[in-house]
Amino acid sequence: MAREPGVPDSRFPLRRDGADDEVAQPQGWRPQGRRDKREPIWRPGMGAGESTAPHEPYRGGYGTGGGFDGGDDLPPASPARRRIRWGRWIVRGLALCILLFIAAVAWLAITAPLSKSLRPPAPPSITLLAADGTPIARRGAVIGKPVDVKKLPDHVAQAFIAIEDRRFYGHWGVDPRGIARAMFHNVSSGGGSQGGSTITQQLAKNAFLNSRRTFGRKAQEVLIAFWLEAWLSKDEILSRYLSNVYFGDNVYGLRAAAQHYFSTSPEHLTLSQATLLAGLVKAPSRLAPTGNLDGARERQRLVVGAMQEAGFITEAEARRVRPAVLHVQDSDETLPNGTYFADWVLPEARDRAGGVATEQTVTTTLDTRLQAAAERVVKASGLGKAQVALVAMRPDGRVVAMVGGRNYAASPFNRATQARRQPGSAFKLFVYLAALRSGMTPDTMVDDTPVQIGDWKPSNSDGRYAGRITLRQAMAKSSNVVAARLIQKLGVGRVTQAARDLGISTPLGNDASIALGTSTGSLLELTAAYAAVANGSYPVRPRGLDAEESADDWLARRLGGPSRFDPRLLEDLRSMLGTVVQSGTGRSAALPVPAFGKTGTTQDGRDALFVGWAGDLVVGVWIGNDDNSPVSGAYGGGLPAHIWRDFMVRALGLTLPPPPAVEEDNAIDENAIDLQGVLNSAGVQIDDKGVQLDLNRVRELVPEGEARDAIPRNVRIPAPGSDADRRRRDQRDAPDGEE
Repeated sequence: MAREPGVPDSRFPLRRDGADDEVAQPQGWRPQGRRDKREPIWRPGMGAGESTAPHEPYRGGYGTGGGFDGGDDLPPASPARRRIRWGRWIVRGLALCILLFIAAVAWLAITAPLSKSLRPPAPPSITLLAADGTPIARRGAVIGKPVDVKKLPDHVAQAFIAIEDRRFYGHWGVDPRGIARAMFHNVSSGGGSQGGSTITQQLAKNAFLNSRRTFGRKAQEVLIAFWLEAWLSKDEILSRYLSNVYFGDNVYGLRAAAQHYFSTSPEHLTLSQATLLAGLVKAPSRLAPTGNLDGARERQRLVVGAMQEAGFITEAEARRVRPAVLHVQDSDETLPNGTYFADWVLPEARDRAGGVATEQTVTTTLDTRLQAAAERVVKASGLGKAQVALVAMRPDGRVVAMVGGRNYAASPFNRATQARRQPGSAFKLFVYLAALRSGMTPDTMVDDTPVQIGDWKPSNSDGRYAGRITLRQAMAKSSNVVAARLIQKLGVGRVTQAARDLGISTPLGNDASIALGTSTGSLLELTAAYAAVANGSYPVRPRGLDAEESADDWLARRLGGPSRFDPRLLEDLRSMLGTVVQSGTGRSAALPVPAFGKTGTTQDGRDALFVGWAGDLVVGVWIGNDDNSPVSGAYGGGLPAHIWRDFMVRALGLTLPPPPAVEEDNAIDENAIDLQGVLNSAGVQIDDKGVQLDLNRVRELVPEGEARDAIPRNVRIPAPGSDADRRRRDQRDAPDGEE
């Protein structure tokens, strides 16, 4: 829109539209950009009415001079103004330093609290408790209680100061002289190195930092060292250092080291003992005297020499120091450091405990009474050179006893959880479960006759066949050919699915031979599968932690609960397993109470098993050799069944029925022949190992020849109940059908 001449534009009230437009301007205001050369220029420091030359060209703008409107023609600043400017920068620098100091203090207070310097940088120490709260094992570092350097003999602190930080009481956490000396030594020497860290720096590193050798970590170490020196006294720093330094053998702190190596307290350490411990700090794992006594004593001599150089002891006192004599002795309160059950449950126990820096206690499912019973039974079983494994659990999967071998100290390998062995006929549980699922019953007739499946021709171990028998009879006699016929009829997939449903997770073969237990697995997993039948639901997951400690239940609730067996199928399967114990291959495991189970034997007796349950206990027993060589005379219904029965008798508090009584005639016959006389005349000797028969007199009655030579001179009949008698009876009573 055009405006009339002489009328100002209201949109731009301060705009000049021409030389004749006189618009009043606020005093001191100057428009940006172009200005009239006649206008005076005011500069800082000018008085009222002063100005620059009226016709001086304007050179204002940013960056052209020292100020906003400055130009090249500005007069130099006065010395007073320069001092004011420098003073302002100094104040600002001091303020910045104060802010950085406050920030550093706040950061250290949050990330490096002084209380942390009292805690050794050790992994969590976990104590495992049995179900009744009894401590059963401890894993982790041995951490001693803090020490007070003021209460220790002078030579104890002096030994550490002499070898680690001779100027400890003269620096502020960092020793420049020590750093320079170490650098000169490292550069000039042909080999070896020295460290320049002070005791305060070592405390900072041990309590707050990791062991990475980087410039950033070293800077943090120095900063924390200054922090510790500012807030703690020298004695407090030395006390905390001695309380958490590492001495080897997984021992942290001077108190724990004194007890571990010398069976004494820090307050009673001799000069010889103190110098040995002080020497361990440099390389505790390598110099630990329990494994390298010569190296530890050589280092002790260096400590004694350092104490003499520092003036802590005289030359005569140094000569009188003798090599320290160890007195390693476990206290009565020491818990066992290794058991098969503890090794198995420890990984999950650490997960439950979380990332902690103090000792934790974790409750397990172990029953100390049942564990002791299992160990006694295994020890008295007469295994010879064979190995053994035993797992006992409740039907819901809580493991209450575990034996993973004959001797943990000799072999910590856990054969109950780590070994992968063939289950033999114990795997037939899944074959008969698949058969019952397909509609068969215990009374279904099957053929116990030779069969060939492709190139595979299984046979019963005794070479005998019963013809047409029921499914129950086939399971009781552990017929191999019936199991092969069943898997041929049902298909490998159905048998595999039955095993998977009951918790078998190890790889299974894809051929019919798996019916005889040719695929390998663990005893723990196999026992859990039988526990599913005892429990009436599947799968049962074996666990070693209390329900409140275990995460399995939480996971199971979110993945869905267990599946229940069909009641009729479950009853049939249990009755068939009961028949095995009552009259089948497992009759050696019979108890005064209902018992259920299955035997298993692999080719040539390399593995022999019995797995079953009675009452509220499900137990699996395995024997074999670690090198997979045959065990002479071993089969599932023999020694494994006997071990199973003996453990159940102890665990359930049962009493086996006495042997049938023999009627005795109380009448005295004066003409009766004295038994002792008969035995003596026959050359019979009786001892605790059995009866020794001398047959030389019998040989004399037989004419010379092959018949006479066939008669032995001596015969020993093993005593009833002895190991030899048990092996003899096992071989005599070996049932038909065991592989």
